[in-house]
Amino acid sequence: MHISGSAISLNVADVDASARWAQTHLGFTPQMAADGFASLEHPEAGFNLVYLRAGLESFKPASAAGEAGGLLVVFVVDDIDDQYARLQSEGVTVVTPIETEPWGERYFQMADPNGVVYQLVQWVHDPRETAQPAGDG
Repeated sequence: MHISGSAISLNVADVDASARWAQTHLGFTPQMAADGFASLEHPEAGFNLVYLRAGLESFKPASAAGEAGGLLVVFVVDDIDDQYARLQSEGVTVVTPIETEPWGERYFQMADPNGVVYQLVQWVHDPRETAQPAGDG
């Protein structure tokens, strides 16, 4: 199988609000748009962000036409503390303040106007460095 592109499609109540948020705060740019639809691209993301208005009659399968929920859109960055400061100064809604997990994942989470949760992550050390070899103990 040859994959020539990829996207994540999110159902939201207000397509324009999420699209503007991703452009303003994450650096995505519009690729295409129509009524109830926007596709955004970023040269470093590896996929497009697609927003669809929840409840579109053309959405298939109909059982999945509700709003995005229980989903995290995650991006790995090299400068987590700088990004946290920048996004706070831009007034984003931080839903989980910056913290570092014992396995080396430093992250924070924010929400767009539709409640979609985005997480920025930086690995502050190689998690394999703290892993215990099998059979020790």
